[in-house]
Amino acid sequence: MNILILGSGGREHAFAYKLLESHHCSKLYVAPGNAGTASIAKNIDLKVTDFEAIKNLVLEEEIEMVIVGPEDPLVEGIWDFFNENEELNEVMLIGPSKRGALLEGSKQRAKEFMFSHKIPTAAYQSFSAGSLEAGKKFLEDLKPPYVLKADGLAAGKGVLIINDLHEAQAELEDMLMNNKFGSAGSKVVIEEFLDGIELSVFVLTDGKNYKVLPTAKDYKRIGEGDTGLNTGGMGAVSPVPFAGREFMEKVEERIIKPTILGFQEEEIDYCGFVFIGLMKVGDDPYVIEYNVRMGDPETEVVLPRIKSDLVELLQKTAVHKLDEASLEIDERTAATVMLVSGGYPESYGKGMEITGLDEVEGSLIFHAGTLFNGEKIVTNGGRVIAVTSFGNNYKEAIKKSYQNVDKLHFDKMYYRKDLGFDLS
Repeated sequence: MNILILGSGGREHAFAYKLLESHHCSKLYVAPGNAGTASIAKNIDLKVTDFEAIKNLVLEEEIEMVIVGPEDPLVEGIWDFFNENEELNEVMLIGPSKRGALLEGSKQRAKEFMFSHKIPTAAYQSFSAGSLEAGKKFLEDLKPPYVLKADGLAAGKGVLIINDLHEAQAELEDMLMNNKFGSAGSKVVIEEFLDGIELSVFVLTDGKNYKVLPTAKDYKRIGEGDTGLNTGGMGAVSPVPFAGREFMEKVEERIIKPTILGFQEEEIDYCGFVFIGLMKVGDDPYVIEYNVRMGDPETEVVLPRIKSDLVELLQKTAVHKLDEASLEIDERTAATVMLVSGGYPESYGKGMEITGLDEVEGSLIFHAGTLFNGEKIVTNGGRVIAVTSFGNNYKEAIKKSYQNVDKLHFDKMYYRKDLGFDLS
């Protein structure tokens, strides 16, 4: 089977690594890919939202399965594009329809879905520029900290958690009136703060049947101790030590089952991954957000723990027979450390040579923002390299990753040295 992965990050490199373990994978393409995917698959230079170019590639290379990594093409309707095109509608596309992708594309839509299907989440209201003053008044009625979320896609950076009321009101005005997050912030969801610890639950579904994938805990803030600006993710651990059997039973009964049933009741075509961002408050789970694809860097710890044939799992998903598939998980813990460019998530340079990659032992290296310039591998993004290791527990896994991180170098390289600090 010829397979195409859309995307260019560590998530897509992890998918490529896992798919190539399967004897069902004949040829593997990644568009646009990075230096890591180029070493194991064929990179194709095209934009993930250029549907016509993707169509031409699929037809020319007789691609039978397309796995959509990032959210943009899903929110823009790539599933619908394939489904409505006679030349493409037999291709297995892993990802939801445009209606399904709205669960990530609009925070308000996600909240409406959760309330409609009685899925536990924080109370909220949404506001636009015309209701700015009402939004400021609503903030006065809440207790700090205040949670402000850009309604649309903001690359994981559109959420603000602020302790001061006046600062929160100023930020709301900045988002609605000054386009702080561009069009993503034309509407802002304000919700009550949930005091707990975060984790992510991943589900693979064919719209009716589902498999619960390994849990993960990621670290979004740039600074140690979870301080500073939000990033796309600075590292992750799987499984989550504090998500035991009883807690996960609550997650399945209160959140996963109602979510999948909601797809059916609303006749949403959904054939792919559901990323459920949770807050564990006491012993109870609450949904913070939905994503409609795998997370990054969580994918770099979740996929390596899947022992089953991933191509077979995705085939069963595509033909709505996921209930016939088996899912086997590695019991060991995986931990990944993300190396980022100095200055990220704000301005940063590119083109820095990356050294030490051939010295890494006992860890998996997943490229994110990298490029092979014809002579050497250089940085080409904010998040550059993910170093993933296995261990009998999260401390062993994290330690192994840090040992190999020490062998890598590029100018102004930065990484968090405190991953797992909140798990002991």
